[in-house]
Amino acid sequence: MPEERRRKRHFGKLYSFSCCKNLPTDDHAQIGQSGYSRVVHCNDPDNPEALQLNYRGNYVSTTKYTAANFLPKSLFEQFRRVANIYFLVVAFVSFSPLAPYSAPSVLAPLLVVIGATMAKEGVEDWRRRKQDIEANNRKVKAYGKGHTFIETKWKNLRVGDIVKIHKDEYFPADLLLLSSSSEDGICYVETMSLDGETNLKLKRALEVTYSLRDEKSLQNFTAMVKCEDPNEHLYSFVGTLFYDGKTFPLSPQQILLRDSKLRNTDYIYGVVVFTGHDTKVMQNATDPPSKRSKIERKMDKIVYVLFSTLIFISSSGSVFFGIKTKKDISNGKIRRWYLRPDATTVFYDPRRATLAAFLHFLTGLMLYGYLIPISLYVSIEIVKVLQSIFINQDRDMYYEEVDKPAHARTSNLNEELGQIDTILSDKTGTLTCNSMEFVKCSIAGIAYGRGMTEVERALAKRRRDRPFEVDDSITDAGQNSNNIHSGKPVKGFNFRDERIMNGQWVNEPHSDVIQKFFRLLAICHTAIPDVNKESGEITYEAESPDEAAFVIAARELGFEFFGSTQTSISLHELDPVGGKVVKR
Repeated sequence: MPEERRRKRHFGKLYSFSCCKNLPTDDHAQIGQSGYSRVVHCNDPDNPEALQLNYRGNYVSTTKYTAANFLPKSLFEQFRRVANIYFLVVAFVSFSPLAPYSAPSVLAPLLVVIGATMAKEGVEDWRRRKQDIEANNRKVKAYGKGHTFIETKWKNLRVGDIVKIHKDEYFPADLLLLSSSSEDGICYVETMSLDGETNLKLKRALEVTYSLRDEKSLQNFTAMVKCEDPNEHLYSFVGTLFYDGKTFPLSPQQILLRDSKLRNTDYIYGVVVFTGHDTKVMQNATDPPSKRSKIERKMDKIVYVLFSTLIFISSSGSVFFGIKTKKDISNGKIRRWYLRPDATTVFYDPRRATLAAFLHFLTGLMLYGYLIPISLYVSIEIVKVLQSIFINQDRDMYYEEVDKPAHARTSNLNEELGQIDTILSDKTGTLTCNSMEFVKCSIAGIAYGRGMTEVERALAKRRRDRPFEVDDSITDAGQNSNNIHSGKPVKGFNFRDERIMNGQWVNEPHSDVIQKFFRLLAICHTAIPDVNKESGEITYEAESPDEAAFVIAARELGFEFFGSTQTSISLHELDPVGGKVVKR
């Protein structure tokens, strides 16, 4: 452990320039005013003043419905569909003598359609609730009254609690970084869940809290933080730490946001500043919207057309019906005597032909109502549910690197998956998976590398070429002469060139330049080596994939970075004179 701390401390010093120091800004003068009134009693959540503040708990909910609003809110969602409104009106009218059929024949299909859709919505929202319960019941180590860290649930955290987060764990709330396993108080954070960025962010604690590195040192630690009120700004934070009779300005460098992950650091200590729906990630979260796909909107337009056709047919028939009915009694003469127009109901009364025509129009709307396809909505909902089941079970959508399968939280927008309309991007990293490979390089004016990029491989397939046909034979021949390189695929390394692989670079005209080139790749970085004690294999954790690709390329070509101290960096490399791997 001491050796690891020294190793990590070395890379932290790379960032200890004056430009990274926390400088007070004009915003700090607003502390205590409107919008900057939050007060956090660190390591003293039971303080009477802290209890009076009555901040929110750390319980979060992302569901669309509750037990109280499910029925009215879900019914509102169902009757946003034009067909459902039509059949609801028809169902009410079917209880009158105008209906040419019984009321249950209209009401039953409507109830089945609405009930099935509401049941689907309820099941999907219940799944969201189960995910919320799982997140709220996650375990975290919080500093308790016995001056030791005990496991507690995320939802039980309060503002002012001190927590200990280990490597690869998510932060349960917005935290103020106190210290880390590195003696200079730095840590690396992955914010992919917040902004989609895969490169790691460097966070740095205040120097005054570096020494808070164990349970004993935290025993007498009490401080106060005054900062901004909860807001949605992920990249800004204004606050002041009052500690040991002094004030220290706080910046986003000391804030660890909920749902981001600790990386490349064994552990950190932090104070809970914002909890639950006060955290920045939840401030950015809006209520689940009413999602309607393009197909559903297009169906509504089709229903409008069909409804217009229905009105045209019914009104046309009613006009002719009114004209014929009015002529049944003309100048005291009865034309269609067999209908008894002189003693009939209002529905066929020649003396009130206009009213009879209107009532006939309403009857026609119900009689020709089967032109509106209410069952089409049910069919589409069934298809969507089946599609979501297939998505959850699709092996081709399984992400092996993080052991995560695809999970459809809702089936409302299945038909729009992969349908790109507009791309708004500030850089290419937003459009790619940010996976970097070392493919080619130029040393002393000579280009090396015969591997193919993804673009070249795609072009080769379009031209019906055979990618890697030549390179594989060359690589195999080179590996037969010297088996330093194993030949198995290595993530981040797609380099093929027999001239410098497997130690053959010593025979090149500019071997000294090649040696310096790969030495620079092996030492000029902020990557941290992680040695597997069982297998001895070394993996690297870097801030960005391109930096890791450089270090991996140097290792695969015989310049292996494996450790460092405050004053030196250690490599395993090939000695061009002796022909053996030595430590530098």
